[in-house]
Amino acid sequence: MSNAPRRTALDALHRSLGATMTDFAGWDMPLRYGSERDEHHAVRTRAGLFDLSHMGEITVTGPGAAALLDYALVGNIGSVGTGRARYTMICREDGGILDDLIVYRLGETEYMVVANAGNAQIVLDAITERSAGFDAEVRDDRDAYALIAVQGPESPGILKSVTDADLDGLKYYAGLPGTVAGVPALIARTGYTGEDGFELFVAPEHAEALWQALTEAGRDAGLVPCGLSCRDTLRLEAGMPLYGHELTTALTPFDAGLGRVVKFDKAGDFVGREALAAAAERAESRPPRKLVGLIAQGRRVPRAGYPVVAGGEVIGEVTSGAPSPTLGKPLAIAYVDAAHSAPGTEGVGVDIRGAQEPYDVVALPFYKRRK
Repeated sequence: MSNAPRRTALDALHRSLGATMTDFAGWDMPLRYGSERDEHHAVRTRAGLFDLSHMGEITVTGPGAAALLDYALVGNIGSVGTGRARYTMICREDGGILDDLIVYRLGETEYMVVANAGNAQIVLDAITERSAGFDAEVRDDRDAYALIAVQGPESPGILKSVTDADLDGLKYYAGLPGTVAGVPALIARTGYTGEDGFELFVAPEHAEALWQALTEAGRDAGLVPCGLSCRDTLRLEAGMPLYGHELTTALTPFDAGLGRVVKFDKAGDFVGREALAAAAERAESRPPRKLVGLIAQGRRVPRAGYPVVAGGEVIGEVTSGAPSPTLGKPLAIAYVDAAHSAPGTEGVGVDIRGAQEPYDVVALPFYKRRK
């Protein structure tokens, strides 16, 4: 059996554009096409085009689809209206996070669960196992879709020029079927950059034609192809968690400051309910480490795993860190103890190779787009 990374339907196109490729979650993906800083600024000021075909799509259908997802996931999926989407999580029985997800309700009894690439098989196996006793079918649709994202302030105008879909009526976290440049697509107003944007789910055989059409439609608007490197700095500035960094099986949603996604008031039981109820109580009475933003006073860049320190003691750990093209300073997301989590807390630093570099504690996100 080959251990070579999988390639998306756009692989040859990326190589023709001179992309630097990297193995990411078992996929050969574009890291950057030129300057990752230029790609980052393009998304913040104009628009960027991303291949996200490594994400994992799982379709759940049938009369019991909503009940199954309410049991398998921590959110109230049954209350999601047709054409809408919801950010949620799937947890273990002990409350540990298996993955964070977006669930789209495509029809009365049809849902699409989108998992992170590295966790897609884990999520598929968990939902399939949890489907016992429910009148629902769980289908692996990872090979049925390519996923292309257009992100940035110019993205609505670019997409409007090649679709008849009502984008003005398409709210954030909603999706509708439509045709984009002659290609049938699910058009979702979602993204992972902190900007307005769209994610287009299409058949793999249509991916290259759609990419080329969007490239042409966005030429005058400054659209550029973008890789995973700038996607990471964009999501970091927007304070969005990344699985394996801010989210792991060792943490519950309450540890990550995302307890709001757990819906105890939905009907019936769900996997992890008891452990999550205990985690919610602990978070209220004895706050654990909290997720905060850190902005460097100097120029040294923190990386995941670096200790956060204060008064000569380790008080936490960096989960993500990078230079911020938008703010012009190194940034980090970190878990720190509750006593040092308030914005403006003084004396906090990051131990970077034995030297304590001063950092300012701030609330997340670091960046919010103008409406």
